Amino acid sequence: MVLDELASRFGASFTEERRWHGLAAKFAGGWLLKPLTFMNDSGRSAAALARFHKITPAETLVIHDDVDLPLGSLRLRLAGSAAGHNGLKSLIRHFGTESFPRLKVGIAAGAGRPAGGRLVGHVLGGFRPEEQAEIQIGVQRAADAVILALRSGLGAAMNLFNQKPPVNPPTQTPR
Repeated sequence: MVLDELASRFGASFTEERRWHGLAAKFAGGWLLKPLTFMNDSGRSAAALARFHKITPAETLVIHDDVDLPLGSLRLRLAGSAAGHNGLKSLIRHFGTESFPRLKVGIAAGAGRPAGGRLVGHVLGGFRPEEQAEIQIGVQRAADAVILALRSGLGAAMNLFNQKPPVNPPTQTPR
């Protein structure tokens, strides 16, 4: 959802790129990539594009869901472990490092992280109608964070977006 928003803002469109095992969109500041692999093999897709374009892991901003963060909340990190996230495990394995920035987008329901077998259904399922407004705000803020990171650096984006958002936040598009 965040990548679709970014592509829309950048006037970019996704096309299938078999050599990168995903859908890619070129924009003035780089590439957007939606792997078509299973999530637990998404590192193969990202590493293929990165190798081809000589992009280092440190120059790659990974956007992923985080079931431990409240719905729509954001956390930018410069590096870190996989923390049990199979997509991050794949990226770490294919990049050969944990040192790549990531933007975590919270998907935890109001009751918090689902337990046991409900976790897979929650992560792979859609958002409930009553969650749509909150996730849309999160998607807009995530796109804003990426744009600010591109224009002003990750530090500036971390300072602004790692804070708890206001109750009724206006959408902020950095200029």
